[in-house]
Amino acid sequence: MHKVLLVIGDAAEVFDTMYPLHRIREDGYQVVVAGPEKRVYHLVQHDTHPDWDITVEAPGYKLAADIAFRDIRPEDYTGLVLSGGRAPEYLRYDADLMRVTRAMVNDGKPVAAVCHGIEILATAGVIRGKTVTTVKKCRFDAEVCGAKYVDQEVVVDGNLVTARTWHDNHAWMREFMKLLNKAVHL
Repeated sequence: MHKVLLVIGDAAEVFDTMYPLHRIREDGYQVVVAGPEKRVYHLVQHDTHPDWDITVEAPGYKLAADIAFRDIRPEDYTGLVLSGGRAPEYLRYDADLMRVTRAMVNDGKPVAAVCHGIEILATAGVIRGKTVTTVKKCRFDAEVCGAKYVDQEVVVDGNLVTARTWHDNHAWMREFMKLLNKAVHL
């Protein structure tokens, strides 16, 4: 069975995490949840509110990581999914996650990032010269690291599939699954 890594940490966004977890499983892949350590993580729900200038955050589900970043061998995986939420703000400083991300992108494996997940790709240095999308408040991260930002529901540039927020999950996973299934059937 082909395996796909799903990266999480505390404060990963619940829809950005659970939608791909189940969508990828639908096509018969094993989803391996990865975190800084092999333990249970607390997901959060982000939503807009008319009285707030930024998203409102509420506690969500809990999800256990199957593997710690340091134990990942990128060659064992077919694809990579970087969940959004606030988790990428600190996950991007994990040297092992950077190693895994660079290897997966450079090996041409399908890599998906939504919302703040772009911060991991940006820090890994793999979006220079690429066209990407992300939540508007992360536009700076993309552009300062050399990417061209566009505001649309999903962008596919080579092996990278990026989306803005959980509202775009349908388009994000549709395009990621096309790349993933094509990679497996080559």
